[in-house]
Amino acid sequence: MEKLQKLLHGYHSSVGFMLLMGVIIGVVYFCGGGNNLRFEVIGEAEMAEDYSFEGCDFFNGSWVYDNKSRPLYKEKQFNGTALLEKLRNKRVVFVGDSLGKNHWVSLLCLIDSWITEPSHKVAEWHGSLITFRASIESIEKHAKNWVDADILVFDSYTWWLEPNMTLLWGSFENPNRTSIESGRVRRYEMALKTWSNWLDAHLNRSKTRIFFISLSPDHKEGGDWGKAMGENCFNETEPIMEQGYWGKGSDTDLMRTAQSVVQDLEKKGFNIQLLNITQLAQYRKDAHPSLYKRHWVPPTEQELAHPLWYADCVHWCLPGVPDVWNEILYSYIRYKI
Repeated sequence: MEKLQKLLHGYHSSVGFMLLMGVIIGVVYFCGGGNNLRFEVIGEAEMAEDYSFEGCDFFNGSWVYDNKSRPLYKEKQFNGTALLEKLRNKRVVFVGDSLGKNHWVSLLCLIDSWITEPSHKVAEWHGSLITFRASIESIEKHAKNWVDADILVFDSYTWWLEPNMTLLWGSFENPNRTSIESGRVRRYEMALKTWSNWLDAHLNRSKTRIFFISLSPDHKEGGDWGKAMGENCFNETEPIMEQGYWGKGSDTDLMRTAQSVVQDLEKKGFNIQLLNITQLAQYRKDAHPSLYKRHWVPPTEQELAHPLWYADCVHWCLPGVPDVWNEILYSYIRYKI
């Protein structure tokens, strides 16, 4: 954890991360390969000229090689100063699982180079809550509870993919606790409804802007893109070029469930936006850490002999795909808030 602190020390703007579902320890994947790909969206030229969202679809397009403006951590095409000015005296909180943390770390990497004064960079660790705070000249202390956040970024998907799961009512210590078996869609709906009810009871609709990130696809099944069954993202070096490609592991029923809950929150007066990053990420079978993940325990001899067995085809390398998610988020924050 101390090593990770040193790696990430100083990342930008009062940006916090909290865990939702599961206990995650911070992991950052800095990998080579695939860094110089840019997602070219439909209507990008019009957006560049007048910053209008009209005619610009952020979520459909194609990946193209770009050795001039990528990776974003090296060249300053990403205007971190403009983003920080937009967020001055505001609090941004990411709430989610390890993929949400992947997204959060990407944002910190993008804006780090825009803070030139080391004394303006502060890292605070409180168990599963990690906060990075930065100042532009001066910045007021923020509230400790994310209830008061100006911007909330949520994700929740991967942990719900097991075919069956036991849901517990009450605590483990309660002898009167009850549990039931529940299918994938039903339990996801129950979880998001609980989340929605919590927002309804606690959040200030006129203050907090909410973003819900759609499912992040994995590339565990190579048969989806023409490889032999049982293979996965291991040794992949190119994106999938088939337009509209959709892996079998991406559950459209769960996506529809999330969309329905988001629409219900909109009807209740919440300022909420679903960021549908799923399709653009579907193409990037080459962008996962694969073997270059953080190994919490050394690989066994059997695993080393069969690297397919432990390749990480869920999380994303940085620089990489989550940077594009943040470019989209950046556009919404800068021009729509």
